[in-house]
Amino acid sequence: MKKILGFIFFAALCLMMGSCGSSKQIAYFQNADSITYESSKGLFDAKIMPKDLLTITVSTTDPKAAMPFNLSVSNTLNSTGTLSTSAGSLQTYLVDNNGYINYPVVGELKVGGMTKRECEMYIRDQIKPYMSETERPIVTVKMASFKVTIAGEVKSPGVYNVDQEKISVIEALARAGDLTIYGKRNNVLLIREDATGEKSVHRINLNDANLINSPYYYLQQNDYLYVEPNSVQAKNSSIGQSITIWFSVVSVLTSIASLMVNVLK
Repeated sequence: MKKILGFIFFAALCLMMGSCGSSKQIAYFQNADSITYESSKGLFDAKIMPKDLLTITVSTTDPKAAMPFNLSVSNTLNSTGTLSTSAGSLQTYLVDNNGYINYPVVGELKVGGMTKRECEMYIRDQIKPYMSETERPIVTVKMASFKVTIAGEVKSPGVYNVDQEKISVIEALARAGDLTIYGKRNNVLLIREDATGEKSVHRINLNDANLINSPYYYLQQNDYLYVEPNSVQAKNSSIGQSITIWFSVVSVLTSIASLMVNVLK
C-alpha cells in the first residue's frame, strides 16, 4: 500500500512539473553587461507615412496672418440641424498614398518620408510668401494617428495610441501589461509596412540585449507585435481542461490511498 501511495505522489509531482513553464529564457537582456551600444547612438524620429493623420498649427504675431492656415472643423449642430460656425477642433490632414497632403492656400505638399521637424520647416517655407516680411511663423506638426497593435500572450492585448510619437518594443509591451509567463520572449513577431505598402516580418529576441542596437527596437506607426505562446501553453491549450481533471483524480486517489493505509494499520 505504501508503494501505491508513493507512486501516486510521484505521478502528482510529474503532473505538476509538466504543467509549469520552464524558468529559462524569462529574463530580458540577459547579456546586457557583455555587449556595446555604439550603434544605438542617436535619437529616434518617426517619419510621416501614407495614411497618417497630421494636425498642423501655425502661430504668428498677427493672429490674422495665421488664420487661413489654421482651419478648424465644427462638431456641433444648431437648432436647425445644420453645422454651427463656431470653431471646433483643428482639422486633420490625411497623407495620401503618394505622400501628399492638401494644405490650405498653398495646395498639395509632399510630406511623406519627412520627420516632424523637417515637415514643420518645409511648411513654414511654403507659407512665408503669403505673409509680411517681418512675420516669423512657427509651425507645429503632430501625428494624430500614431498607434501600434499588440496581441498574443500579453496581459492586455489591444491597439495603443502613442502621443509622443516614439515608443520602444519594451515600452509597448509594458503598456500591454508585459508578457504572460507563457509568452515566447525569444521569438516575438513584428509585422511592419513601409511607405510603399510592402509588408515585412521580423523576429525579436527579448532575452538578447543586442535588441537595443536593432532597427526594430523602436516601433513605427501601425506596427503589429504578436507574442507567440510557448510549448507549455500550446500543450495546455491542446489538452484543455484535462490537466485539471487529472489533478482532481490524483487528489481523490491520494485521499483514498491515505485512508486505506490508516484503516489497515
